[in-house]
Amino acid sequence: MKKKPLVIIGVIVAVILLILLALPMFVNANKFKPTLETQLTSALGRKVTIGDISLAIFSGGVTVSDVAIADDPKFSSAPFLTAKDLTVGVELMPLIFSKRLEVRSIEIRDPQVALIHSANGTWNYSTMGNSAGGAKPAAKSGDSDAAANLTVEKLSLTGGKIVVSSVGSKSKPSVYSDVNLEATDLSTTSSFPFKLSATGPGNAAIKVDGKAGPIDQADTSLTPLSANVDVQHLDLATTGFIDPSTGLGGVLDFKGDLNSDGKDMKSKGSVTITKFKMSAAGSPSSVPVKVDYNTDYTLKTQAGVLTQGDIHIGSAFQQLTGTYNLASDPVSLNLKVNASNMPLNDLEGFLPAVGVVLPSGSKLQGGTLSANLTITGPADKPTIAGPVNIANTELAGFSLSQKLGALSAFTGLGKGGSSTGTQIQQLSAQIKNDPSGTQFSSLNLVMPSIGTVTGQGTVSATGQLNMHMVANLSGAAGALTSVGGLASGNLGGLGGLMGGGNKGGNSGGGLPFSITGTTSSPQVVPDVAGMAGNLAKGGAGLGLGAAKGSAGAAGAAAGALGGLLGGKKKP
Repeated sequence: MKKKPLVIIGVIVAVILLILLALPMFVNANKFKPTLETQLTSALGRKVTIGDISLAIFSGGVTVSDVAIADDPKFSSAPFLTAKDLTVGVELMPLIFSKRLEVRSIEIRDPQVALIHSANGTWNYSTMGNSAGGAKPAAKSGDSDAAANLTVEKLSLTGGKIVVSSVGSKSKPSVYSDVNLEATDLSTTSSFPFKLSATGPGNAAIKVDGKAGPIDQADTSLTPLSANVDVQHLDLATTGFIDPSTGLGGVLDFKGDLNSDGKDMKSKGSVTITKFKMSAAGSPSSVPVKVDYNTDYTLKTQAGVLTQGDIHIGSAFQQLTGTYNLASDPVSLNLKVNASNMPLNDLEGFLPAVGVVLPSGSKLQGGTLSANLTITGPADKPTIAGPVNIANTELAGFSLSQKLGALSAFTGLGKGGSSTGTQIQQLSAQIKNDPSGTQFSSLNLVMPSIGTVTGQGTVSATGQLNMHMVANLSGAAGALTSVGGLASGNLGGLGGLMGGGNKGGNSGGGLPFSITGTTSSPQVVPDVAGMAGNLAKGGAGLGLGAAKGSAGAAGAAAGALGGLLGGKKKP
């Protein structure tokens, strides 16, 4: 007798199982296909097409194959989303007994999504949920309220692939794979939690979690959002947003937060870039660059203000502020960099990233760098300009005196200085760096053991030097008194040759020379034509000595010039 209730329960369970197993044979789920397509089309504002529908009894829903959601026709005629199968969780009792479809959850497996950004700042998903963005099907009574009343208990997307591109852009699209998204209690009237993870370009690990909503029915991209973002090992060169010809690269780690009210977004966080490279002529930085930032951003215009951009390279610190516009293609910048007395020892490992290569075997020891620069133009090919000043450092392992060759013997260069290094008391210049290279103007170099060097020139994007310099040498007058037994009346002419007493650079004489070769192997070449011109300017001084001795003085001066150029002296 005691076993009878258990037997009855067992029979009931068996009957229920048989009914559930037989149900797909008696219920043709495909007859709900038009209803499902209509409701999804109405809710999403995009034409939705589906393949076969089959009941998934034990999962409590309906499995749909070959799902396609149309794109906004202003962006593309190709589908916005495709998926091989999609499971819609439904309430079975209303479906079976009342033929009423009540969606509880949506699970999309292995979908492919195309995200497209236009030049005016809108995305192709912006009109999602708004019938103005796509097809306008003939809906039954009540269907027009489907979007407004849309509530989904759970939305999940697994194994997805997202391709991000811009209308008319020549840049390679960015591909994000292994995309997994989970959101619960989606609604057009309240916020909902979500989690997203993906593998980005360059095998980057991307994680986002937070809350979004209520969904903006007019423009989905303006939906309020509060989220934490964690990006690890994003290879900048493979993102697809950067022109490879710029040479910009590095591996980026990012942690920050985003807070948007649907109109404006505030973001604060920290970015660390290793192996950073900013120039095609440069090489990766050996020291990491860390940026702590704070920015305000307008969603509609995609324009932002960088209120904080603290850049740390070792103990070297500089501030970056200004504006940017993401609606431009590529992104446009208008930024300012302010740096004061940054230790050169910390910066040395970063200099190759901007194409600054020290002579082979040399090293900066001590000293500081200050700069006040502007960064303008497209983000992938910006123009950087402004004054730069270096103070109290030594370029160890590189002797400019020795590079001057015969000039050093004539002027006594290097006396009191290092034969294996170059002391720099001050180096200031106006610079302009763009994709073609770097231009230097108003260059002023003060070296205690040599004198003052002024000039201008360029360093190409490939590191080729084309510098035109003038040296006003310290101790030159004393050295001249011992040259070739020249009479004191002839010193005026040699003073003209050497630019005696004039510190003004090219216009006032001085010892002209050029620097050619490459940044890693510079070549110092005396400017023969320039020295001859200075000698001609000093001809009046030669004449003041004595008319009868003018020929001898000129010959002596010519002999001195030959010595400067390393020529053989006649006995």
